[in-house]
Amino acid sequence: MSARSPFSCVLWDVDGTLVDASEGILRRLTTTLDHFGRTPPTRGELSKWIGPPMRESFQVNTGMTLAQADEAVVFYRALNKSEGYTGSAQLYPGVAELVHDVHAAGVPQSTASSKPEVQVVALMDHFGLAPDLEAMVGASLDERALSAKSDIVREALRRLEAAGADISRPVLIGDRHHDVEGGADAGVPVIFVRWGFSWPHEADGAQAAVDDVDQLRALLLIDDAGV
Repeated sequence: MSARSPFSCVLWDVDGTLVDASEGILRRLTTTLDHFGRTPPTRGELSKWIGPPMRESFQVNTGMTLAQADEAVVFYRALNKSEGYTGSAQLYPGVAELVHDVHAAGVPQSTASSKPEVQVVALMDHFGLAPDLEAMVGASLDERALSAKSDIVREALRRLEAAGADISRPVLIGDRHHDVEGGADAGVPVIFVRWGFSWPHEADGAQAAVDDVDQLRALLLIDDAGV
């Protein structure tokens, strides 16, 4: 059985799309905000934190100044490094198989994550997805050189094109309004997945929205059996 895709390349958000790292994120946020005398989020409030650049989240969610947010990011990243980037993270059911199958269909893939690139690479290696990806793109560690979703999407496309991939019909898979907005700004349509950390309205503007991996598979791969 063979398959093809209506898209020439696929870009993947990581947190909330491929990987559920919420347990570790909540733990590190609690430690960080306790350290800086701020109120930690509850698990139900994680949707305010997962998706945007962390420096932005510290400012928006706690009222920190830019300088304070920078200090908090450094503290948070140090915790993450000491714990190990892959600790307590897990893949969402079925996504690894889909990434493998998209690769097997000859469709180039890349991550396009607001998570620091060093963490993205560690996670993709840990979960065995790196061989299926032509590029692994994330934010710069300080979230200054590269952090806006639209810029990350453009960088992913740049690296794919440099690797010889056809980027004429790209698609971004994501779970937050930042993905939808960033994709739109970069001229890339978005398929919104609802298994992440989103509110219902965040899918507005996406080309499509899916509830599970089977629905996503149907949009990414067309079965050529019998054709």
